[in-house]
Amino acid sequence: MQDGLVVIGVDAHKRTHTMVATDAVGRRLAETTVEAVSDGHLRALEWAARWPSRRWAVEDCRHLTRTLESDMLRAGEELVRVPTKMMSGARRAAREAGKSDPIDALAVARAAWREPDLPIARLAGPERELRLLVDHRDDLVRERTRIQSRIRWHLHEIDPALHVRLRGLRSQRVVDGLIAQLEDREGTIVAIVREQLARVRELNQRALELERQIMLLVIRLAPSLLAIPGCGALTAAKIVGETAGASRFRTRAAYARWNGTAPQPVWTGNSARYRLARTGNRQVNSALHRIAVTQAREPTLGRLYFERRIAQGNTRKEALRLLRRRLSDVVYRTLLTDEAAVASSST
Repeated sequence: MQDGLVVIGVDAHKRTHTMVATDAVGRRLAETTVEAVSDGHLRALEWAARWPSRRWAVEDCRHLTRTLESDMLRAGEELVRVPTKMMSGARRAAREAGKSDPIDALAVARAAWREPDLPIARLAGPERELRLLVDHRDDLVRERTRIQSRIRWHLHEIDPALHVRLRGLRSQRVVDGLIAQLEDREGTIVAIVREQLARVRELNQRALELERQIMLLVIRLAPSLLAIPGCGALTAAKIVGETAGASRFRTRAAYARWNGTAPQPVWTGNSARYRLARTGNRQVNSALHRIAVTQAREPTLGRLYFERRIAQGNTRKEALRLLRRRLSDVVYRTLLTDEAAVASSST
């Protein structure tokens, strides 16, 4: 830690941000509350100017802190993101009971002092655009799934013979065929199904358009990630968008802790045991799991490692978890390589 460093914890809300400055032992030095607008952020910088060596710690809830982070980073400030789960422990350990904005801001600052490997905030880049596109596509797919379920029940009520194969409604040909079969039928439920089928057709087309757009972005941002066996365009897009820059993690171990693939020790005495972590970014964890399952099934280096772990006495579930942890390191190195290549090409 730097000599004289002050960590300023921020408890962010839609209308206000409360900030508490702390020293190296976690003592409260000062606090202030500003409006959650750019003018308020400027006043916060003026308030913090008394500490030349400072670092800001914000709770990792970017829907509330995105503007704050952008303003601070453009002003040359250093920010780290504190996972929400770390604050509860800091609050319980504090002598001041209760919950308030200053107490929460103090808990954020103390958690930042306690954890040296927190991810560093940085300005949003093309990874954010990729994440927005992936999230939008996921929303459309969920809406399509909900409508498809209703269509199947309605079709069964209209005529049990109108059976659609599993995932058949993703095909425009199948949707058009159903619309044609309903042309000579009358009734309210038939009209509803026609409307739902038309909506599914729109969602199918838009999902394909978004998938092509996502593919082009992934090829530009993370071509090496696509070369990993089992990592398709949507999986790679999920990893790139959620990671938002692998360089903000200090080590591969920090990245593994963030994505939940680092095992948790649960042992005492002579028996060393570890269990699956239930924390971390579940989106990236799920993406790594899909890659691991594919590699364990196909003739890849991942399958060789998977089979070796089983031969050493691990269960299939344990071997898959270990493979997922190794893949986290592979993905981390690959992301760093791609980010460096993109940075060098843009200069």
